[in-house]
Amino acid sequence: MKAEILCVGTELLLGDIINTNAAYIARELAAIGIDVYYQTVVGDNDGRLKDSLTLAFSRADVVVMTGGLGPTYDDLTKETVAEYFHKEMVMDTASLGSIEGFFKRLKRPMTENNRKQAMMPEGATIFPNSNGTAPGLAVSENGKTAILLPGPPSEMQPMFQSSVLPYLMGFSDKVLISHNVRVFGMGESRVEDALHDLMKNSTNPTIAPYAKEGEVTLRVTASADTKEKCEEMIAPVIGRIREVLGQYIYGIDVPNLQTAAVTELIKKKVTVATAESCTGGLVSERITQVPGASEIFGCGICSYANEIKHRVLGVSKETLAKHGAVSEQTAEEMARGVRKLSGADIGVSTTGIAGPGGGTPEKPVGLVYIGIDSEKLTTVLRLNINYHKADERMYIRHMTAQNVFKLVLRALENY
Repeated sequence: MKAEILCVGTELLLGDIINTNAAYIARELAAIGIDVYYQTVVGDNDGRLKDSLTLAFSRADVVVMTGGLGPTYDDLTKETVAEYFHKEMVMDTASLGSIEGFFKRLKRPMTENNRKQAMMPEGATIFPNSNGTAPGLAVSENGKTAILLPGPPSEMQPMFQSSVLPYLMGFSDKVLISHNVRVFGMGESRVEDALHDLMKNSTNPTIAPYAKEGEVTLRVTASADTKEKCEEMIAPVIGRIREVLGQYIYGIDVPNLQTAAVTELIKKKVTVATAESCTGGLVSERITQVPGASEIFGCGICSYANEIKHRVLGVSKETLAKHGAVSEQTAEEMARGVRKLSGADIGVSTTGIAGPGGGTPEKPVGLVYIGIDSEKLTTVLRLNINYHKADERMYIRHMTAQNVFKLVLRALENY
């Protein structure tokens, strides 16, 4: 089955909104074995939308559309699809009831134009919207299917998971199962080089790499008659990936490094405290993004100034004077100090030069020290994080935090 993604909205064309929907949908379709060869963005214009839809169906079996389901006059997606399939627009009473209930819960009046959102092409399959007023829908005829979803990601993504995926799986008699292998510390090219033969020769299961800043995800997907058979097929492939990449893998089916670290801390009942300079609280913020973090995290200190490093964390004035704030010695004393102050099992610290200014030939922008102090592991990691782009400061802070969580996972291996 071939699919095309058609995103509707003038604000997307103008760059006012980043088109994250297309990336999300493409990944989800790939995971269930549906090929996407084209993605299109079109503005809120009746004629151009018709042309784009016709072109999309000339080369795809399924067109997944986002946007244009609102209550205003320029929300034309449903009407255009109805015209393409020669369908009348009719009122869907169940959708109307849901929209009315939405406004009642908010204790806000419902305007007349919101009734437009309950008008559907005759015979459409309706996808309820638990997070907004615009229902989604699918229209299928003569081997062609249009799937219409709301534009806001907070509405589109839950609808895709709860309604669209089961709908699409109904087109196949096979079960598709995927697992995500999370890799940190190796770039995409190195990962692909290390796994080249395995990736090239794996057709079922398939191995698909996805890269983002500082890490790579390997999505391993199998197709079979049953879920159990898929799992049997996937297990040896993931086992082989583990053999090749080893320590660079930080988890399977975990969303990010902080979740992997916090989950392991909770599992082993180990507490952690943070002392941050160059990251400015970013590590603490990411820890507390994970549900259950209160079980293992009680203290985070943002010690940007040297006086705070000395007075609160106990970094000696001699260390600061002789080695400077950005040094192995300061990072070590910061980690030890926050552990002692908080009573945590593990103390971690960050100190570095995030730029764009402040660097010297001896201590350039991107030089970072991460300290960790515990009964099982006490060490300082030195990093030289080079990026040389406009958002270098953010990137350096992000990569420092990433390495903190990887170092915590390393320490937890001994608990």
